[in-house]
Amino acid sequence: MEDDAPVIYGLEFQARALTPQTAETDAIRFLVGTQSLKYDNQIHVIDFDDENNIINKNVLLHQAGEIWHISASPADKGVLATCYNKTADSKVVTCAAVWRMPAELEPGGQESPEDATSPAHALELLCHLEPAARGSTACVTWEPAGDGKRVISLADNHILLWDLQESSSQAMLASSASLEGKGQLKFTTGRWSPHHNCSQVATANDTAIRGWDTRTMSQIYCIESAHGQLVRDLDFNPNKQYYLASCGDDCKVRFWDTRNVAEPVKTLEEHSHWVWNVRYNHSHDQLVLTGSSDSRVILSNMVSISSEPFGHLVDDDDLSDQEERRLEEKSQEPPQDSVIATYEEHEDSVYAVDWSSADPWLFASLSYDGRLVINRVPRALKYHILL
Repeated sequence: MEDDAPVIYGLEFQARALTPQTAETDAIRFLVGTQSLKYDNQIHVIDFDDENNIINKNVLLHQAGEIWHISASPADKGVLATCYNKTADSKVVTCAAVWRMPAELEPGGQESPEDATSPAHALELLCHLEPAARGSTACVTWEPAGDGKRVISLADNHILLWDLQESSSQAMLASSASLEGKGQLKFTTGRWSPHHNCSQVATANDTAIRGWDTRTMSQIYCIESAHGQLVRDLDFNPNKQYYLASCGDDCKVRFWDTRNVAEPVKTLEEHSHWVWNVRYNHSHDQLVLTGSSDSRVILSNMVSISSEPFGHLVDDDDLSDQEERRLEEKSQEPPQDSVIATYEEHEDSVYAVDWSSADPWLFASLSYDGRLVINRVPRALKYHILL
């Protein structure tokens, strides 16, 4: 059986911000934010119809500015946060705000891709996440298992924990911490851990990765030179609580055990330019996606450091002698990590990759020229993992 062909959607503007609609677990839906200097920026709500292999879209106006980062609430389908540029006192600063999508954007009500004449809806501003004189906001990350009320924003050298009040219409600063040290320290990205009762966040600044306890806003670990150059992205293994992946401008992807940060557990060197994004699959943590300025998306099988390094555990009573012998032989072979597939549908830097929150075998990638590509995990591997 042949693998399904990729599905490509083109935006008319440049873009670098992508997120799945985290709270939507039935429909396959991604949000893409544009970067246009001339025109009003947009958020494209992309619905993928898996049965017919087609894309439906809705366009929302984001008049506040160019979108650099976008993240969706884990609890409310209609709520999202953006980091965007605006000019203030002839300086460009990146601000953050929480928005609500119009209620009429319900599944099934989309226009067809050809119908570009229908008017775009505007987003409703719920609140700003703007600390007074705290500088530019690099990213906003939501508490993964929460009710969508707690978010962290990273502004220059400040890590800020916000409590979104009733219906997210007001943001109260609950606590904060700062990076101390020489020079102009600035956070580049951050990720909230789904483990430890959501009490830990990892941040990156320059070549360092730091772990923070959100209860005390104190640092719990630091990986000083995690990469040879700037760290671009982080992601936590959803099934192994101490495992963290990072990627950066040294073209490498590294995997860490935060209990022992002296050395990475594993390093991948498959990309030939800056690696902008690394994402663990939410269900099968051996599947790791990366996107890079070399215009490629790489899907790797990191089985040796996954939560199931020897496949699914099988009850011995259910096996025949022959199957038992085969399993014993197999268990003596160390699991092999490998590149599963390299996707080359992009012609520009791939700034974002992410898994669908509704279908664990489907992912999207976005390049700067506004090309969104939806791909699937190869079927042979899918069945190998499942069976």
